Amino acid sequence: MIEDTTAPRVGQAIRFLREGKNLSLRELSRSSSLSVNAISKIERGDNSPTVASLHKIASSLGVHITDFFTERPNQTTIFTPRHNALRIQGDGLQISGLGNGMPNQKLEPYRITIEPGVGTTTEPFSHSGEEFVHCLEGELIYHVGNEQYKLRPGDSLLYKASQLHSWENKSQQKATIITVFEIDQTQPLPHRLLHEG
Repeated sequence: MIEDTTAPRVGQAIRFLREGKNLSLRELSRSSSLSVNAISKIERGDNSPTVASLHKIASSLGVHITDFFTERPNQTTIFTPRHNALRIQGDGLQISGLGNGMPNQKLEPYRITIEPGVGTTTEPFSHSGEEFVHCLEGELIYHVGNEQYKLRPGDSLLYKASQLHSWENKSQQKATIITVFEIDQTQPLPHRLLHEG
């Protein structure tokens, strides 16, 4: 779930974009498969939306999910205070956005904490662009193509993300990584991690 501190700002952005396209709540509800009540609560900041809900709304509005975090249309610099970062949790993953909201943004940086035993090895995935991973703590096994890499603190990995890749924390301790990748306009990273992991 998105942290409560971001809910009002996200809700205001959704309402602004919806009204800018002359869409009623009912019309957005039909196209996004979310209830009118759910969208209304999100817009008012009374409910923290899931990543899946944000993705459905973004698709219905014809925008990218990061547009919900853009404060000014011509913004060229994004400062993200620690307490105001986009945060998502799900099934052993804690994902913190380190810089989201720039118009036409090309890169998405995240800090991800992976609990022991969690991984994506059952369904390796691929996407466009390149991906960079830097291990901050713990150990993480990365599978890229036919190769396997064990990342420990200080280790980094850069690869073409069109290769099938997956990762797993086989240790008894949590692992934390920084990952930066080129945006896939159709499916942002948090959504992929929480639904393919």
